[in-house]
Amino acid sequence: MAMANTSPLARRLPLIDLYIRMMDSLSRYAAYLAAAMFIAGVFAVCHMVFVRYVLGMSTSWQTEFTVFSVTGAMLMGSAYVLMTGGHVAITLLPDMAGGVIRKVMQGVASLFGLGFCAALSYGAWIYLAEAWHGQWTTGTVWNPPLWPALVPMAVGTSLLTLQYIAELLRGEA
Repeated sequence: MAMANTSPLARRLPLIDLYIRMMDSLSRYAAYLAAAMFIAGVFAVCHMVFVRYVLGMSTSWQTEFTVFSVTGAMLMGSAYVLMTGGHVAITLLPDMAGGVIRKVMQGVASLFGLGFCAALSYGAWIYLAEAWHGQWTTGTVWNPPLWPALVPMAVGTSLLTLQYIAELLRGEA
C-alpha cells in the first residue's frame, strides 16, 4: 500500500508530511462518498426493475440517475485507487529494467499522469461552470440540470491531481 509515509523529503519537511496525510484523508473520505454514490445507483436500478416489471409502469429518471451516480462514483474514488496502488498497470518494461531506470520510468509516467489529470481537472471545472451559468439540462425525458452530474467529475479529477502530487512527494509514484 502506498499509504506508508516513508519519504525522506516528508521526514525533513513537516509541511510535506502534512500535505500527504491531508490528501490521504481526503482521498479516503472521497472513497466513502464514492461507495455511497455507487449504492445509490444500485438502488435506482432496483427501483427501476420493480417499477417496470412488478408494477408495469414506465420509468423516467432511474437510468440517467444510475449513469450519473456510478460514473461519479468512479471519478470520486479515483484518488483513493491511486493512493492504494489499486490501478491497473503494465509494468513489463520497468520490471525488466529494474533499479534506477525503473524509478526514472515510473517518475516520468507519473509526471505524464499528473499533467493529464491536471488538464482534465481544468477542463472539468470549465465545463461545470458553463453548465451552471448556461443552465444546461440533460435534454432527456427527466431533464434535470446538468451541473450536479458534473460536480463529481470536477472534484474527482481535482482530488486525483492533488493525490498524484502527494504520491510524487511521497516518492512512491
